[in-house]
Amino acid sequence: MASPTASPSTASPLQTWQRETLALLADLRFAILLLLLIALASISGTVIEQGEPPAFYHANYPERPALFGFLTGSLILQLGFDHVYRTWWFLALLILLGLSLSLCTLRRQWPALKAAQNWRYYTRPQQFQKLALSAELPARDLSTVETLLRHKGYALHRADHTLYARKGILGRVGPILVHASLLTILAGAILGAMTGFLAQEMVPSGERFTIQNILQAGPWAQAPANLTFQVNRFWIDYTPKGDIDQFYSDITVLDTQDTPLDRKTIHVNLPLRFRGLTLYQTDWGISAVRVQLNNSPIFELPVRPVTLSAGRFWGAWLPTRPDLSQGLTLLLRDLQGQAFLYNPQGQFLGAIRLGETLPIEGLNLHLIDILGSTGLQIKSDPGVPLVYTGFALLMVGVALSYLSHSQIWALQDGDYLYLGGRTNRAQLTFEREFLDLLNQIPAHSG
Repeated sequence: MASPTASPSTASPLQTWQRETLALLADLRFAILLLLLIALASISGTVIEQGEPPAFYHANYPERPALFGFLTGSLILQLGFDHVYRTWWFLALLILLGLSLSLCTLRRQWPALKAAQNWRYYTRPQQFQKLALSAELPARDLSTVETLLRHKGYALHRADHTLYARKGILGRVGPILVHASLLTILAGAILGAMTGFLAQEMVPSGERFTIQNILQAGPWAQAPANLTFQVNRFWIDYTPKGDIDQFYSDITVLDTQDTPLDRKTIHVNLPLRFRGLTLYQTDWGISAVRVQLNNSPIFELPVRPVTLSAGRFWGAWLPTRPDLSQGLTLLLRDLQGQAFLYNPQGQFLGAIRLGETLPIEGLNLHLIDILGSTGLQIKSDPGVPLVYTGFALLMVGVALSYLSHSQIWALQDGDYLYLGGRTNRAQLTFEREFLDLLNQIPAHSG
């Protein structure tokens, strides 16, 4: 024999604690509180810069004066506000919300759906008095009511002198589907936080690279080791005024056998997506410059970014003697093909464009090429498909939730016909439908 269930007076402290905990988790007010906390945490992750080095937070959120009197770089780092969406407490809030939604579905929504699927009959006239809408009609026929309800789209079940009709039961599925969609979204968010990563690579045109410079990563994240990326070409389109219009990268994805798997030309707002990876065009730079002095071999000089008051430049040191004892500074501003030359004293010596030759200090300097580099942001978020699926289910669930679940009972008791009904929403519409039904029921002719 199964042991009897413990009554509230005989339940152990552990059973009481479990029952109260489950009741709290299934409480709508608790779920709303969790949603509020998650929203506040998300706002903080939007306002406070994410993924920056510790020195950034100490510099921008000093101890004195503290922002708002309490927000400092040390506090941000201690509480994890520099990576909100991957902190243990944010993931704990998501898990608690998921438990709350699951319990609410199992304890409330699912039983309500099960109850709505049952065919229930009213066999006594007194039962109709408890309904919001009811009527007692003399000399009416139950079969006529059955025909009229079928024409109105109701599903009917009749037993002897009783009738039960309903429609819109999908409206009861809507709340369950909404909860399921939210659970799917939460699962996607947790999966992305635990297994996703964000990387940034600066790659010269024509070079290959693998994902190495990972800026942010979940504890279970792994960069694909079996993929290589080839930057076939990088170029920039300029406006007639010389401003940057758009920059492009032609990228090929290769496997370990150098077999091309995919190829696409990307630009800002048009990324490359491949096997859960998304490559965005985010930045650009200059990697090297090719020059020739007189009839010497072509030199490929590496360049470095230089911040000047006039803007962003790249600089290279150009030796003018074989022993490298003397040289010139070469500055580049963009990929339009112009370079500026300065002597060691900082005096401007002249400008040269691609394909031109400039006589300087007894040498003929020929500018062969300027090699650009593309700045790529690589993002992996395995939870995105789940999040998209969840939002699709959410829209369907919300739409179904607007369907009214309407129920009508009828009882033929002697010479009287008893009718009653109720609905869970759109009460005014249902009242009109119910009154219209009453008006269409004719009296017995005989």
